[in-house]
Amino acid sequence: RFEDIEKPVAGEGKVLVKVKYTGICGSDIPRVNGDACHFFPNILGHEFSGVVEEVGEGVASVKPGDRVAGIPLVPCMKCDDCLKGNYALCKNYSFIGSREFGSFAEYVCVPEKNVAKFDDEVTFEQGAFFEPATVALHGLQRVPYEGGKTVAILGGGTIGMFVMQWAKIFGAKEAVVFDIEPSRLELGKRLGATAGINTLEPDFMEQAKAITGGKGYDDVFVYVPVPSVAEQADELLAFDGCMNFFAGP
Repeated sequence: RFEDIEKPVAGEGKVLVKVKYTGICGSDIPRVNGDACHFFPNILGHEFSGVVEEVGEGVASVKPGDRVAGIPLVPCMKCDDCLKGNYALCKNYSFIGSREFGSFAEYVCVPEKNVAKFDDEVTFEQGAFFEPATVALHGLQRVPYEGGKTVAILGGGTIGMFVMQWAKIFGAKEAVVFDIEPSRLELGKRLGATAGINTLEPDFMEQAKAITGGKGYDDVFVYVPVPSVAEQADELLAFDGCMNFFAGP
């Protein structure tokens, strides 16, 4: 529903952001239609950019008027994982747009550490892509990734496209997007993919392996939580390759 709520106030250590752009993440769909939302009523939205409107006591890294992107994960900063810098493994975390009010609103209030300042040449639309872009980078680094390799990305959604672009930035020899939707494959090519392969075509596996000279792909990233796609990924992977199952199996 759409309704008026009280404008949040920046308390101690908090930053009030006037939202400019916010993305709709695939994870927002089960928050609406499933059981992935943790309390009600809630305001979703965790991929966002905006302008700092107000800062609370003790905030030193940003000031009103700064252009910022949102960082949705709020780790506890006290557990063993947090103390090691493994914030994504925190068991006591909160999350903007899931466990507390998010950016599908005119204003969102977040801890100081949950905004990243960016320069004027970065648009607010680009700023809203910071979070998914870094999610993709994190996935790439889990492999761990090295340049000069052949990379297969199964699933040409937003994160898959970002992984393909990061792989190219870091020197991939080949970065191939696999999908069943022709428009996504065309988008992948426009964004720099070496090739786009439609897995509905009977000879798609032959096409895919020809790119690697029959060796298979050094790194395979799976973004479609479907068993048949996992089987395709296994067949595409080189004997000494690495695979990242990004999508929840």
